[in-house]
Amino acid sequence: MTAADLSAQTTFSSTMSVDEGADADAGAITMSLDSCRAMAVANNKKLRISSEQVRAAGYQRKEAFAAYLPSLDFAGGYMYNQKKISIFDSDQLLPVKSFDLQSQSYQFNLVKNPITGEVIKGPDGTPIPSDVALIPKEAMEFDTHNVFFGAVTLTQPIFMGGKILAMNKLTEYAEEAQKALRDNTAQDVVYAVDAAYWQVVSLRAKQKLAVSYVALLDTLRHDVGCMLEQGVATKADLLSVEVKLNEANVDLTRVNNGVVLSRMALAQLCGLPVNTPIEPADSEPGLSADNLAPVATDYNMADVYARRNDLRALGYAVKAGDQQSKVALSSMLPNLALIGAYEFSNPNMFNGFKKRFAGQFSVGAMLTIPIWHWGGNYNKYRAAKSQALVRRLQLEDAREMVDLQVKQSAFRAREALKTRIMTESNIAKADENLRQARLAFREGMMTPEQVMEAQTAWLKAGSENVDAAIDVMLCDTYLSKVLGTLNY
Repeated sequence: MTAADLSAQTTFSSTMSVDEGADADAGAITMSLDSCRAMAVANNKKLRISSEQVRAAGYQRKEAFAAYLPSLDFAGGYMYNQKKISIFDSDQLLPVKSFDLQSQSYQFNLVKNPITGEVIKGPDGTPIPSDVALIPKEAMEFDTHNVFFGAVTLTQPIFMGGKILAMNKLTEYAEEAQKALRDNTAQDVVYAVDAAYWQVVSLRAKQKLAVSYVALLDTLRHDVGCMLEQGVATKADLLSVEVKLNEANVDLTRVNNGVVLSRMALAQLCGLPVNTPIEPADSEPGLSADNLAPVATDYNMADVYARRNDLRALGYAVKAGDQQSKVALSSMLPNLALIGAYEFSNPNMFNGFKKRFAGQFSVGAMLTIPIWHWGGNYNKYRAAKSQALVRRLQLEDAREMVDLQVKQSAFRAREALKTRIMTESNIAKADENLRQARLAFREGMMTPEQVMEAQTAWLKAGSENVDAAIDVMLCDTYLSKVLGTLNY
């Protein structure tokens, strides 16, 4: 491949990369950081799941409160029986009594010996009645083939071993813990949006640098080409510049691709279709280092603990664990409840056997006292106490980790600010170095390689300054998240 072919290919590649970047901007939606945050909070699936979990915890709290109130239940049924119910297995003969004037009382009518007047007894020694009443077997049979029954029951708990009160507090703490976790999820979403947003801003800034770098190399290639025609430069000088230009075009293409991919990531976080072209409202990655506030070196950790949503959730979990131990303790205590009921059936026996619905009211109390369960309830209580202790230890460990997070985040924020100050200083030096190199090249005092070194240093300084600026923004956001002051 000749130098002319390589030059033509380079020019075409450079033009294609810039045009593709311009096409990508067509129809872009300009969005500020606050807009991206609001849209992400409104559309994030994890946050919506957390909101539903808060709603479910609220329903459970209402369910626990309902245990204070009396419960009304109805139970009914139907039963088909194969046989009838019969009180007697055969016809029954019952002895009768007559009033005796002499004794002034009722006496059984018995068979007596007409001569002696003694009562005649049967083979089993039982006196033989002279008169009997016949009760047929069929008279004491009841048709129970089809039986309908039901009951309306009212139950009012009086003392359940403290379980109802503990469950109400437990569900209340669970709801508050879910709210804290939802807020913590919101902060995670906001931090992820900030990272994606500033990533797009960073790549946009690097894209401008890459375009400027390509333009510098293209100008240098043109100048070296002219010098080659005049015989004051070699073909190797031109080839080295064109190779560098090709590398710059490859880097520009990578940056263009990075912009597209970072836009996709930001659109996904905002709940938009991934192909939505989002253009950040911030064209520059943050303020100048001179305008940034210094990072504090000391923080009130008690206030930090109070603001941290994850620690609040763990705190409510500790309280819920204490209530769970009380629920377990209630299984070893007496339970007392008032019960009222109305039972009815068809057929009924309230006024003789009748095949119609009839019922009665009843009121009572039920007392349950656990006596012996082979230590099962006691071990359940001990397990609940152990779980409560585990949650306390988890809370203490989390506080230690938060303390470490705050110190590390503040240190990183301070170092990021120092780096930003140095990179801004390097920008000015790199600009001046590039200007001097270009002047020296035009005067014939520098080779193309030395100019390209100055251009590369200029590009590196600009890229490092962009990275430092983005790092300052992200460190500040993460520090706010760690301190619990991140707004969303």
